[in-house]
Amino acid sequence: MSIFRIVNYPEPVLLSVGKPVMPDEFNEELENTVQRMFATMYDARGVGLAAPQVGISQRFFVMDVPSDDGPAQKHAFINPEIVSVEGEQVGDEGCLSFPGLYQTVKREMRVIVRAQDVKGEHFELDLKDLAARCVLHETDHCDGIVFLDRMSPLKRELAKRKIKRLQKTGKWE
Repeated sequence: MSIFRIVNYPEPVLLSVGKPVMPDEFNEELENTVQRMFATMYDARGVGLAAPQVGISQRFFVMDVPSDDGPAQKHAFINPEIVSVEGEQVGDEGCLSFPGLYQTVKREMRVIVRAQDVKGEHFELDLKDLAARCVLHETDHCDGIVFLDRMSPLKRELAKRKIKRLQKTGKWE
């Protein structure tokens, strides 16, 4: 199975709101795209990957988060909608569209998310910790928000400088 090329910041697709997946788009092509996204995510050693990160301006993402106290949280979220959030966690966060850049980001500790699976069936999940962080991060991608937007102004400026240095040296495509 072929994998997608992951686009890097500041590609315009990363900064625009993705279009909803329409009812007639729940088909074999969507299922194949989701499978390729899982393959791309695994190849890049990520735990989540949103459609905009592979150049598709639509509202869906894949996630496979290992769990200490149960099965892994492996899901495709089509048209995700955050129902509620609570708590707070602060931790290092990376992004496949920002290779080599990790920053401390504050997110909510728990999230309830509603979405559709690749067949169009609705589901709702109550997630915590890393799974919650991943859902919030990937839903942000669907909304044209990148994790730079979640940093303090000082950290954002430092991160942008680092990206410019990497671009100049050819280590950022």
